[in-house]
Amino acid sequence: MKINNLDIRPASISQIPLVLKLIKELAVYEKLLDIVETTEEDLEDTLFGKNKAAEVVIGYYRDKPVGYALFFYNYSSFVGRPGLYIEDIYVRQEHRGKGFGKAFLIYLARIARERKCGRMEWAVLDWNEPSIEFYKRLGATAMDEWTVFRLSRDAIEKLADK
Repeated sequence: MKINNLDIRPASISQIPLVLKLIKELAVYEKLLDIVETTEEDLEDTLFGKNKAAEVVIGYYRDKPVGYALFFYNYSSFVGRPGLYIEDIYVRQEHRGKGFGKAFLIYLARIARERKCGRMEWAVLDWNEPSIEFYKRLGATAMDEWTVFRLSRDAIEKLADK
């Protein structure tokens, strides 16, 4: 699907190396590369395996990959519908400001509407002011009254062993 001159399409299994490269580029931008553990094998299993957990789309401008979005479904008991959760949305630095981030969000909103999702959600680092302002301009609302909690793999193991 073409939106704002960006051709967005689902990634194929042969594009796993590109997806991993884009994930690492996002991690560098977010200053989190040191915590990236995923491998091509992990991505093959979780994005294209028997029990796939997420979907990924890649955006192309003039046949060159310029970014990606990775998403999956959560569920709201209050809304009574699934939600589309955006884990990653990334546009390479040299392609920002061209409407490609907006194109990805339009694409994902169309998927959410087609699949009858009650909402779309994502997280943004609190220091990332350009992204926060961009999301607000699109009509997104910060969920400032909520605090995100996480159990890491080690913490999951410790809790499960109790």
